[in-house]
This record gives sequence, C-alpha cells and structure tokens, in this order.
Amino acid sequence: MALALTAVYVGFARLTADDGQPTYAGPVWLGWLIAAAVGLPVAVRRRWPLAVLGTVLAALASASLLDLAREPFFAAGLAAYLVGLAEPARRSVPALVVTLPVACGAVYLGEAVITPAEDWRGAAGVAGLVLVVIGGAWGVGFIVRGRRADAERNERRRSEHALGEERLRIARELHDIVSHNLSLIAVKAGVAGHVAEADPQEARAALKVIEETSRSALAEMRRTLGVLRTESVPLGPAPGLDRLDSLAAEANEAGVYVDLAVHGTHGLADGTQLTVYRIVQEALTNTVRHAAPTRCLVTVEADTREIRIDIEDEGPSPARPASGRRLPGGHGLLGMRERAMMYGGSFEAGPRPEGGFAVSVRLPAEGK
Repeated sequence: MALALTAVYVGFARLTADDGQPTYAGPVWLGWLIAAAVGLPVAVRRRWPLAVLGTVLAALASASLLDLAREPFFAAGLAAYLVGLAEPARRSVPALVVTLPVACGAVYLGEAVITPAEDWRGAAGVAGLVLVVIGGAWGVGFIVRGRRADAERNERRRSEHALGEERLRIARELHDIVSHNLSLIAVKAGVAGHVAEADPQEARAALKVIEETSRSALAEMRRTLGVLRTESVPLGPAPGLDRLDSLAAEANEAGVYVDLAVHGTHGLADGTQLTVYRIVQEALTNTVRHAAPTRCLVTVEADTREIRIDIEDEGPSPARPASGRRLPGGHGLLGMRERAMMYGGSFEAGPRPEGGFAVSVRLPAEGK
C-alpha cells in the first residue's frame, strides 16, 4: 500500500494540464520527495501511528497547496485509522481535532484560493469529502479499539472466574484431605492412649496407622497447595473410584467396617469419579468421627440415567452416646451437597428409622 500510494503521487507530479486542471509545476525532486512522504510512512504506521499521521498530513497539505493532490487524502485516512485503533483517547482525539482542520483547510486553500479550480462550493465539497475519509477512518479504528478492549475485559473476567472456581475446588480438596485424615488420626490416637498399657502391641499398630495416615495427608496437601503457589505446578492425578477400596480399608482401621459395592461405573469421567470419591470419603469421615465402631454399607451404582451413591451406617454402639451425630450445618454435609448441586444432582442426609445415619446422592448420568 505504501509503494502504491507513492507511485500514485509520483504520477500526479508528472501530469500535464491537458485536462484543464491545475498541475504541479515545481522541481522534479520536490515532487518525488512529497510523493515519498505521502506514501512510504504508511508502511510503518503500526509502529509509530501519531508520527506517521503527522508526516503524511504535512505532505498531503503541501501536495494540495502545490496542486499535487488529486484524491481525498486516502493516505491520511489509513494513518488516522491506526491512530484511532492503537492510541488511547487522550492522544487520538486531540490528533483528530488537529488533523481535520489542517487537512480541510489545505484542500480548500488549494482548490479555491491559491490556484482556483473550483468555486467556493466545489472546494467546500472536496474538503467535506476529505473530512469524511479521515474522520470515518479514525472512527472505525476507535470503534474496533473499544470492541477489542471489551473482549479483553470479558476474557479477563472469564479467567478470574475460572481462577476463583479452581481455588474453591482446591479449598474443597484441602477440607476433604484434612478432615478425613485427621479424623482417622484422632480415632487411632484415642485407641493408642486407651490401650497403651493394657495392650502395647495394639497401641503400636495404632501409632503405625497414625504415621502412615499423616504421611499420606502431608503428601496430598503438598501437591494441592503447590497449585496455589504457582500456576505451573500440576495438581496431579485426582483420586478416582479405583481408590475406594483403600478408602474402605482406612475406615476399617479406624473402627468402621465397610461393605463396599460398586457397579456400572466403568468409563466415568475423571471429574465425576473425583466427585463420587470425595462424597464417599466425607460420609465415611463423618461415620468414623461420630459412630465408630460400627458397620457401614457403601453402594455406588451407575446406569444410563443416573449415578447413585448411598452410604448407610448402623450408628454408634450402645456404649457410645450418639449426641454428636446431628450435623445439620456441618462443613462435611455442606461440601457433599455443594458437589452434588454442582453436577445438577440431589442430596439427602439424615437419621435412619432403624438407627444410624444415611447419605443418599443422585447425579445425572454423563451426557444426559
């Protein structure tokens, strides 16, 4: 485009008066210099928008006064578009305010005063055309700049929202990790303290469980907290349904004898598996905390319509009061409810008529 504009103005400098219009009569070198100043700066307008507009405007004004210009300042329009697009309003608006009267004034003087080729009405019409070209190009650039800024703000909002969702997910993960493992540690510490003198072997076994559980919890917490420290640290593989057996084994060590039944869950997405795992983990944590020693039935089933998660325990033994069982607003039940609602599912929890406590979660099947 820069070379084409330069060539056009070189052609204007070589026109004769055969068509009856005023022509350029100055030295050849000056005509070529003005042609280069009109066209060549357009090639670098993206790097220096304001400087290019100023250079092109000065060259075009000179061309109009010397009867070299025979087009409506197209090069100035290209430069003005970039000013409106790339420069902030505090600079682009003053640039437009200066550009329009200079361009229109030069055209009017060249057409109607210095070497009259039109009456004042014709000169005003040409000046108006120049105003439309430059002002319209600047306006298009300004609108595009605004739309891009809106798109960037929307993208930034989406990124911030995604970051907030990720941090909330990590907070849930931390709660589940800490709550589950500390509950097991507390139960085993109580056992160790109770039987330390009467049964040293059982006490050592309980301390061994505390050691293993503590190490596992620390490893999970380090991996999870790494995401908060730096975006480049991956969270690592999330626990899935293949780890339900180990979860049941941990609960067994804490005094909750778990009967686990899993059917039809092959092929579930990782996110769904994590949700199911955390719901079962939280329910077993509550059982360990409030009912151990007891028995608990965990059933996870999936079909084409829904995923069913049921955790039922028999309640605390008669030797242990059940006053701590009521958890109407605890974080554990709230966390399970939030996970179920996030997938558009349902959540129910409460005491069983025959004794004990039950948690029932229904999640819609994937793709339904």
